[in-house]
Amino acid sequence: MSDFSLDWGREPRTGVAEAVLCEPKSPAQIAAILGAAAENGARLLLTRLALEQHDALPSALRERLDFDPLSRTAILGGLPPGRPVEGALIVAAGTADLGPAREAARTLAFHGCAAPLIADVGVAGLWRLNEQLGRLREARVLIVAAGMEGALFSVVAGLVAAPVIALPTSVGYGVAAGGAVALHAALASCAAGVMAVNIDNGFGAATAAIKIIEAARR
Repeated sequence: MSDFSLDWGREPRTGVAEAVLCEPKSPAQIAAILGAAAENGARLLLTRLALEQHDALPSALRERLDFDPLSRTAILGGLPPGRPVEGALIVAAGTADLGPAREAARTLAFHGCAAPLIADVGVAGLWRLNEQLGRLREARVLIVAAGMEGALFSVVAGLVAAPVIALPTSVGYGVAAGGAVALHAALASCAAGVMAVNIDNGFGAATAAIKIIEAARR
């Protein structure tokens, strides 16, 4: 009897597919899960997969994975066929925020959603954000990844009609280190339509965006 049970009915039931959080798992456990998915002919999203864990997997499994070390995600079975669903846009304050932002982008792509990413448009140089206003205002939902003081969440939400999902990152110095300041900034935002996920939780931000997009389509 195995020590895991994959929820293959999750996507029809909730709109979001089963995903595997790899961070607390051993390479042997991850390999067993991948083997079960492969036997079932199923696609699978892995999150928080460290390079060391990936490299410790059997080569036959590694060759079947689309692994992105920056986001620490891997996809078994490729992306879904057909034209991606549009509507989501990801905005990252700085290059340092790209890990969680890419996790969100890869989660959206796994679910068949287009996930363009605009990077390095933080509040230290607002002219960079102003150059992207047209694209921001075309989106149906925005994921905004920012660390430090998290000001970008409120700035973007004050410029667009679409809901903004704040993705606080653990980037910062001193009191900002760890992401608590950015998270509190999102929760305390005076701009309407800001919701927040946990620190560095790109997966959670993406799945919230997926549900918003699907609700709007229905």
